[in-house]
Amino acid sequence: MLEAVRITKSFEGVRALRGVSFDLRAGEVHALVGENGAGKSTLIRIVTGAERADSGDLIIDGAAVPHMDPGAARSLGIAAIYQHPVLFPGLSVAENIALSLERGRAWRRIDWRVRRRRAAELLDQIGAGIDPDRDVDDLSMPERQLVEIVKAIGASARMLIMDEPTASLTDREIDRLLAVVRRLRGSGAGIIYISHKLEEVFAVADRITVLRDGESIATLGRGEVDAGALVRLMVGRELAAIYPKRSVPLGAPALELRGVSNRARGVGPVSLTVRRGEILGLAGLVGSGRTELAETIFGLTPCEAGDILVNGSDAAIRSPADAIRRGIGYVPEDRQQHGVIGDLSIAANTTLSDLAAVSTRGLINRAAERDVAAQYVERLRIRTPSVDAPVNRLSGGNQQKVALARWLSINPAVLILDEPTQGIDIAAKADVHEIMERLVEQGIAIVMISSELPELLAMADRTAVMRRGLIAGILDRDAATAQAVMALALGHAA
Repeated sequence: MLEAVRITKSFEGVRALRGVSFDLRAGEVHALVGENGAGKSTLIRIVTGAERADSGDLIIDGAAVPHMDPGAARSLGIAAIYQHPVLFPGLSVAENIALSLERGRAWRRIDWRVRRRRAAELLDQIGAGIDPDRDVDDLSMPERQLVEIVKAIGASARMLIMDEPTASLTDREIDRLLAVVRRLRGSGAGIIYISHKLEEVFAVADRITVLRDGESIATLGRGEVDAGALVRLMVGRELAAIYPKRSVPLGAPALELRGVSNRARGVGPVSLTVRRGEILGLAGLVGSGRTELAETIFGLTPCEAGDILVNGSDAAIRSPADAIRRGIGYVPEDRQQHGVIGDLSIAANTTLSDLAAVSTRGLINRAAERDVAAQYVERLRIRTPSVDAPVNRLSGGNQQKVALARWLSINPAVLILDEPTQGIDIAAKADVHEIMERLVEQGIAIVMISSELPELLAMADRTAVMRRGLIAGILDRDAATAQAVMALALGHAA
């Protein structure tokens, strides 16, 4: 169906693709794997016409396509689902789905009943219990991802590109999606599947192509490689430890919640203590209140009742500015929208949360700003040609490190990390986990929200499980098993 032959692409002198070749057959799932920065996204943008290759050939159904653009890609039956949903705010789910499916004159009468019914059928097809009339602004990140998937499926694409489609989904939602992928494959569609979750790759892929440093390293059948060998191909070295957990002595309480409630966000009352040098995992199903509790602590939606104490003192947090002054940092789940400002440089992003440290009489000292950023580029091993590079030119893993640097610059006592390794590759994930270990060794208290149970169980000293805005239970490290966490999350245990 599709062939990319010896594709090259450079950005400002940096070679993103170095003669990459890739092909897709009808009725197969072809996985594309590699570290962030390996060239996966660049290759996909060329296939969909968002970027043009410097050299090489793009062949669809045996015919060369010299000038691929997004319109041509759609007409050829190519659709893409990206890691970060692109939906129109202020419109309903049904309207967003219709915008990608409906064709016709600009001036025509809309059959709203048919539009809603079609959206409901598509949502039901993948088991998404979302009301078609809901405004997309009210959807969670996983729900937005499901709407994106529905848009692509509804367009009846022959070639479907899925770029980290399950990054924000629960295990149950992932199972439904993979069932949809298998059904599409059975109907003759070709699917390019990009994921850092190797268990998913082995569950659905017929073939696997590995990219590394902009080159295609190998294309193998699923049965020709195991997870360990695949990791070695991806990173070019043995990965000693994805979860480098070390024993750290715990100090005094850094963060205490005493009956904290936020009725507007469906949280509380919650009582919780996190000590210096501790990683407290926050588990729960989507909608359990984990992110809402984090936003309450950080003052984005201030608590209505209860007390928040930092280092033993009443914090009285009514806004993010109060939280920052008290030494609380917050790396949010949606890195693109809330974690970093993509158009700004690494230097500007790093100092955003503490501009006073690099300012004199209200004017930013750019040299001081770059000096601070350079320290964090070295400390966090951020791969970039310069601290002046825009953050949106970095890989996902390096963007996440910039988001971390932004909050480390305030010297926090408490650091809240919401899905800190979502959508980043195995090597970058190991880097983030190592950074977390170094931070707790320095006495920082970390609250880690993660939908990946293996990550929580491996990194957390204790795991608090949320259900319906409340703490359903707190498990010590020895007692925290996947079964115990899920039992509490589902309400099957006291």
